[in-house]
Order: sequence, then structure tokens, then C-alpha cells
Amino acid sequence: MGPRTMDVITDLGAFAKPLPIMTIGNFDGVHLGHQAIFRTLCQRAHDVGGTSLVLTFDPHPLKVLAPERCPLLITSTAKKLSIIRECRPDVVVCLPFRQELADLTPEMFVEDVLVGTIGVREIYVGYNFAFGKGRQGSIALLQELGQRYGFGVHVIEPIAVEGHVVSSSMIRQWIQQGSVDEAALLLGRLYSIAGIVVEGYQQGRELGFPTANVHSPDELIPGRGVYAVIVDWRDQRYEGVANIGFNPTFGRTHLSLEIHLFNFSQQLYGETIEVSFVKKIRDERAFPSVTDLVKQIGQDVETAHTLLATYHRHAALGSI
Repeated sequence: MGPRTMDVITDLGAFAKPLPIMTIGNFDGVHLGHQAIFRTLCQRAHDVGGTSLVLTFDPHPLKVLAPERCPLLITSTAKKLSIIRECRPDVVVCLPFRQELADLTPEMFVEDVLVGTIGVREIYVGYNFAFGKGRQGSIALLQELGQRYGFGVHVIEPIAVEGHVVSSSMIRQWIQQGSVDEAALLLGRLYSIAGIVVEGYQQGRELGFPTANVHSPDELIPGRGVYAVIVDWRDQRYEGVANIGFNPTFGRTHLSLEIHLFNFSQQLYGETIEVSFVKKIRDERAFPSVTDLVKQIGQDVETAHTLLATYHRHAALGSI
């Protein structure tokens, strides 16, 4: 397929494209399972001369309906749309999720939104898809409504990677426990967070390992520990180690994300960077002395160099 230019709209009234071939979902993480759906509907739209359309929501519906039950999100809306763009659908509708939308029964949602507004011709959904008020609409009901209104329904079966079914919940669990390399297998990319570099305690500089203290609005921070990381800043890529935790050797009580970049001496205060997590090196722990901590940091740097070299070697071979 040739290159596509993706339109992003937030108002369904602005949608007027021929033969909509669509999918619908939250797509948190935009993992390999989501990407399989996007590829399939894009190919189908290309084959029939239709319009590939992804319908998603902002914010996540649970943030409106039951904030206490809403999981920590793997991707912000901006990040989600950026990754979806790489899958090259023609149109993404990022619909503001409000109570009036939540109150639509499954039948009303299909009749008013999918048929009446979009004019759907075919819809692709994941194996665990549910829709409408209280998620009462099942795939069987969607198929029944498809027959009634004249659109096709296609169910994409789950994808497994190394014996694990790809799911947002599994990815979320692995990131929270620090298994960022396992999460990357299901995401199809390294897990990353973006943030602004703020002034920290300056302790790293005093120890001989200057660090950038990153404040991130992203919700899902990997579990406490030391990681090999890749950092993107101003279209340049750097390597380093990250520490997520409370710096127990110094008795701090505020969780922080601190990055030490190799062979880097530029000023980063106020700058936005993106931190991609390659692999966890070790858990965070307290050391009996600052000397012991400095020795361990030196070992962490050596380990990170080895892990990053292995990552790049595998990436060059196309195995990750």
C-alpha cells in the first residue's frame, strides 16, 4: 500500500468519506493486537476503494463512568494517536466521551452513530469487544445488528507472543513490575514515557554521575529499580541508565525518575525528553555508604552498555 495521510477529527459531523471500513475501541497501548486490526482494515479498505476509519475515545470511558476503576493508562491520547498514525488509517475519529454517549444502548449506538452518522459498511473488532451502555452489547448482538442494517462484522482473534496473549492488562502488569522488555514484546516497541526535565537534588552530579530529573504526566511509571534506557531529545538519540524510586540511601520520600546519559554534558532543564525503557538492571535498594552506592552505579553503567549493545544488535537483525 502507498503512503496515507491520516485525518484526525473529534466531531462525527465532520466525517463524510466513502465506504467506511472501521474499527472501534480504546486501544490503550496500541499493542500488536490493535495493530493487527488496523492493518487488516486498512488492507480491506484499500482493496475495495473504501475509507479505513479508527474510532476511539478521549478520555478513557472509565475516567467518566468509574474513575476509581480506571486503570493506569499505557499511552496518553496524544501518544496513542501518534502510534495509530504509523499504522496509516485514512481517518481517526477521537470522540469526546461524555455521559450522553455512555447512556446510549447498544442498539442506539449502532443505529445513531455507526449507521446513521458514519454509514459503516464493515467493522473489525477484537475478540473481547463489548459496546453500548454498561458494555451490554456483545459481538453476537453486533453481528445481529449488522445483518439488520446491512454491514459486515469481522472478529480478529487474539494474538499470542511467546505463549502470552497480547492484552493491555498484561502489558500494564509487566510494566508495573519492571518487566519492560517483556512488555515490549507485546507492544511491538519499547515502552516509553515523556516528561520535562526539572531541577532535582543535584546529588548525582556530586557523585560523579549527573542526572536529569524527569517530571512526567504519563500515568504508568515502571516499577522501582534501575533500567537501561534510550532517550530522545530534539531529534537526537542518547543512551543511559534510569533510576525510578526513592533513593533510599539518602532517605528521600518522593518518587523520582532520574536519568544519567552517557557522554552528555548539555543543559536539559525545561526540556521535554522521551525515555524508552530497554531492560531492568536491578531493584532499588539502600547501600551502607555513599562509596558503595558509587561503586554500584559504575557497575550499573557497565551493565547498561552491555544491554543496550545487545538490544541494538537484535534490532539490526529484526528480532525485536
